[in-house]
Amino acid sequence: MFVPSKVFFTKGVGVHKEKLVSFEMALRDAHVSPFNLVTVSSIMPPNARIVPRDEGLSELHAGEIVFCVMARAETNVEGESVAASVGLAVPPFEQGHHGFLSEHHAAGLTEEECGIHAEDLAATMLGSLMNVDIDPKAAWNEREQAYLASGKIIKTSNISSSAVCRDGLWTTVVSLAVFVP
Repeated sequence: MFVPSKVFFTKGVGVHKEKLVSFEMALRDAHVSPFNLVTVSSIMPPNARIVPRDEGLSELHAGEIVFCVMARAETNVEGESVAASVGLAVPPFEQGHHGFLSEHHAAGLTEEECGIHAEDLAATMLGSLMNVDIDPKAAWNEREQAYLASGKIIKTSNISSSAVCRDGLWTTVVSLAVFVP
């Protein structure tokens, strides 16, 4: 087995009369359709570098088995919005601890709302691991500042995608953290 040394983030939207084709179109939009994607749980490997999508893609080959954390949402309900997000929280590099990735997908949320929720989930999981006691009832912006001020979480972010279903066509959104060996 391997521990990924790099990760990149990407997102996409697909629309089609067929649900499966809509998903394929979302993967194409995210530039990851040529790979055999295997979803994994939500651990950001220690010391993995976050790289631009193009750099990560340049190291992968069509047909390759590629591990990822994926959030996915779909609908064919006219006017319904769907959103998918992957959140990230990482500790200081020198501590050697792993970070967290989180998936959140929902109907009726905006891209921003979904992203904030995913980022909050990742920070909460890392915070609990690093013994950062934050009031879970506080607003995200307050908790985010407290996490960062603790010095035990140095970065939180998210990548999110959203769309509104039109004409009853299947609408799929994906957001991914893609691991590179």
